[in-house]
Amino acid sequence: MAKNHLFYGDNLQVLREHVETESVDLVYLDPPFNSARGYNVLFEQRDGTRSAAQIRAFTDTWHWDAAAAESFHDAVSQGGDIADAMQAFQTLLGESDMLAYLAMMAPRLCELRRVLRPTGSLYLHCDPTASHYLKVLLDSVFGPEHFRNEIVWKRTGAHNDPSRYGSNIDVILFYTRGDEWTWNSILLPHDPEYAKRYRHVDASGRRWTDDNLTAKGLAGGGYEYAYKGVKSLWRCPPETMKRLDAEGRLHFTKKGGIRLRRYLDECQGVPLQELWADIPPVNSQAAERLGYQTQKPEALLERIIQTSSNPGDVVLDCFCGCGTAIAAAQKLGRRWIGIDITYLATNLIRHRLIRSYGPDVDFDITGEPTTVEEAEELARSDPFQFQVWALSLVGARPREPRRGADRGIDGRIYFQDGATRGARMRQIILSVKAGQVHASHVRDLVGTMEIEHAELGALISFEEPTIAIRKAAARAGVYESAWGRHARIQLLTVGELLAGARLDYPYPSGTNRTLPPGRRARRQDSQPLELFGGATGTPTLPPPRQKRATKRSKRQR
Repeated sequence: MAKNHLFYGDNLQVLREHVETESVDLVYLDPPFNSARGYNVLFEQRDGTRSAAQIRAFTDTWHWDAAAAESFHDAVSQGGDIADAMQAFQTLLGESDMLAYLAMMAPRLCELRRVLRPTGSLYLHCDPTASHYLKVLLDSVFGPEHFRNEIVWKRTGAHNDPSRYGSNIDVILFYTRGDEWTWNSILLPHDPEYAKRYRHVDASGRRWTDDNLTAKGLAGGGYEYAYKGVKSLWRCPPETMKRLDAEGRLHFTKKGGIRLRRYLDECQGVPLQELWADIPPVNSQAAERLGYQTQKPEALLERIIQTSSNPGDVVLDCFCGCGTAIAAAQKLGRRWIGIDITYLATNLIRHRLIRSYGPDVDFDITGEPTTVEEAEELARSDPFQFQVWALSLVGARPREPRRGADRGIDGRIYFQDGATRGARMRQIILSVKAGQVHASHVRDLVGTMEIEHAELGALISFEEPTIAIRKAAARAGVYESAWGRHARIQLLTVGELLAGARLDYPYPSGTNRTLPPGRRARRQDSQPLELFGGATGTPTLPPPRQKRATKRSKRQR
């Protein structure tokens, strides 16, 4: 039985190897891109000798390097519209970081189109720095006839940007795989000024306003006749006029005219438009804030998911970051697939889901080490990601990058020594060692604890601690709390952590404050169905049961 799935790894590889063709109903992606580096910098020519940089959390950047050049070549070698678009970009942009961004996006967009159902939709979130290039790229992948909307989200309040208009919007490009797509219309409340138009009140207390019933000036003509002595070109035939009169829906004016009564309580709302100015960003006081710089509000993703999917559908986010799309999909009863290339992101998402839905939230994680040998390979290939992964096993947050020496601090855990409100916040300092460990490392950790005023310290390593290391740890003494005595220096191996070992510290329910708690959400379970398999196999999902919109019906809207 397949579950919701969180993947660690390069999303291009994960899409090709793990996600079935035509198995996804909705794709949302918010690819990282550092437009704040300076507009002109993004277009400078690069020589391609820079080593390929792995995208890390909180670092929104793509560079023209050997990897980007290879991606560009692969895209061009496919031929067709996408090759034409990439070559045109090269002529316009040169071998710049902007071209690198587009070259890296091209194969991913092709894979996303492959995994979408024929009735599926894609939303690409970006900013105006690159939105026009991405729209051309999407046209080449999906076809310009499948472009539906360019949504503008007012992501923040007024900006005072020197010598230009304030930059306070994001762009969300909406495409569909085919000519029919899932569509659940959302209605927004009327503007208060609109409600003021309903200034009349009938005998039952209902507010109403009058509307024109004549067809003068309307294309297509109308019905010319006299009703109760009033002759005109009417919008409705005589039988409809009589019915409206019987229902009390006609308003006879003092000047001898006839108008239609429209009641406020019958106006369901305004259909959602392309300008979204009613969803505020995640500010510093927001309950859902996780400290992730590019975090999007859950209300934004809930709107997209409600509009373009149905309960039980599959939502995919291949740049899932702190997991807002995943959290919204879980809340709304959709199944989901999340992919990210950093353990910092996958760890944050895991904690976010558990804190919001409890320990029984049902999902699998693929790509993380499950054996000591796999952990050793990760440590050799990417020491930073190994460090983040090891810290995630004990629920720690990696050290924030700062200027100056880190004093051996790789991560921290914050906890409250007391269940009462307002109990003092305390901390654990963690050090992760992939190589040999010596007693001097323990002594250094003790010194750092004193400087940082930390109550506990932990050393994570591959090697079993020697007798000298254990003696050095024992000399640090114990920390006493209402929950018992805890060694001030604790030694854990990767093997022990994989086997289920945990740190010993005061941890009554809910007092680990290392990661922001987020909001408790009500879980809506959906029907479990098979999601994954070989990339070229037959889709295992059944035909969707969903409301569809056609090109014709969209024009009618």
